[in-house]
Amino acid sequence: MIKLKNKNDIAEIRKSGKIVNEVLNKLAEITKPGLATKIYDKLAEEITWSYNAKCAFKGYRGFPHSVCVSINEEVVHGFPSDRKLHEGDIVSLDFGVLYNGYYADSALTVPVGSVSDKAEELIDITRKSLYEGISNAKIGNNLNEVGGSIENYVLKHNFSIVRDFVGHGLGFELHEDPQVPNYIIKTSNVILEEGLVIAIEPMVNEKNFKIKIKKNHWTVITADKGLSAHFEHTIAITENGPEILT
Repeated sequence: MIKLKNKNDIAEIRKSGKIVNEVLNKLAEITKPGLATKIYDKLAEEITWSYNAKCAFKGYRGFPHSVCVSINEEVVHGFPSDRKLHEGDIVSLDFGVLYNGYYADSALTVPVGSVSDKAEELIDITRKSLYEGISNAKIGNNLNEVGGSIENYVLKHNFSIVRDFVGHGLGFELHEDPQVPNYIIKTSNVILEEGLVIAIEPMVNEKNFKIKIKKNHWTVITADKGLSAHFEHTIAITENGPEILT
């Protein structure tokens, strides 16, 4: 069941989104070779708690951390740990907040020091594909116009879209209907309405779209060990077009 949000709901989600944005910007700023990824968790929690907000991921379905930290071939749901970043790595940071009863969720991928041209291109195309999707998140459009625009942009640049994980509705809960694929599905009949709040989150692989799950039962990796990048924003569908809340 899709739960539309009124203007007050959207204003509250925007407050959560502001915290998410601040956290991710800080995490991106401290990213450098030699950083132990557990520092991301510590800093995200400190900032979030300073607002009397909660880290949305920690404990969700048993997830043990506050930030998803996915390095190189890791697609999503990577664990922060004692592992240190190295020059040339790319790291995807996914984070959500619960504040005053409302959820927001966002992600970005950042280079660690100097990275290869292919890694730089992958990050750039993934980021731009997100904005292709956002630009089509308008009242009256079918959800396929969002996913299709992302898929077309990615394939045009000879990368692949992960198909096993997709975006989602959110706001009252961390994950709500509808699912938001980053590709066209034949059965889609979801028409975007004012008040719909969704997380659009393309996960783009350097090579093949196929994935595997690591032994921790959470972390997703590319089956061929190619690189993967991830960008996400929480979006409200409004009469004035899509509004980025994160």
